[in-house]
Amino acid sequence: MKISDLARLADVPLSAVKYYQREGLVPEGVRSSANQVDYSDKHVQRVRLIRALIETGGLSISAAGEVIGVLDAPDMPMAETFRVAQHAMSTPRVIESTPTAASRARVVAVAQQQGWCFTEDNPGIDAVARALDGLLAIGFDAPDDYLGAYATAATSAADADVNALTSLSGPDEVAELMVVGTALGDPLFAGLRRLAQQHATSTFFPITDPNGNDS
Repeated sequence: MKISDLARLADVPLSAVKYYQREGLVPEGVRSSANQVDYSDKHVQRVRLIRALIETGGLSISAAGEVIGVLDAPDMPMAETFRVAQHAMSTPRVIESTPTAASRARVVAVAQQQGWCFTEDNPGIDAVARALDGLLAIGFDAPDDYLGAYATAATSAADADVNALTSLSGPDEVAELMVVGTALGDPLFAGLRRLAQQHATSTFFPITDPNGNDS
């Protein structure tokens, strides 16, 4: 197929496909003649993947490039694939503040209480610690049961991720879902949390209509 067909099937502008190519995210097609380059369904899948990482996952072009590099690396162990992907997807687009040592220690303690196997350089530690610092800045010192509830929910989500991986047979499929699922799992979890919050708040703070009836 021509590059214009590739863009149409992937549902992205032709200019975006060419930009992805310039950034090294999409491999070149096969030259069939002096002025003709052919693309395959694999190119369509790659462009769709990049679009999902950037538009839905919120990754920068450079972070998406790191993720793609992980997928393209031959014979990379799954554990290393996941580690590199997590760090690539945790690279901030803007300079973020360094979390306090107290908040980092709290996060580590919660992870240990959950019985999680983790490394001290996991980017999740700083992410949660910064969130705790932000809550402290508005005067809310998150109690242990509050943080524990989030940790329990995270365990359930992580278990769902692993169960999804076990349903796949090919190593390439597993690696792709592991990497892409890590990126898209964040907005997936956040969106469901928004829905659950609306339900919880409507129960705790029922809306009263003009006639005084709760709804």
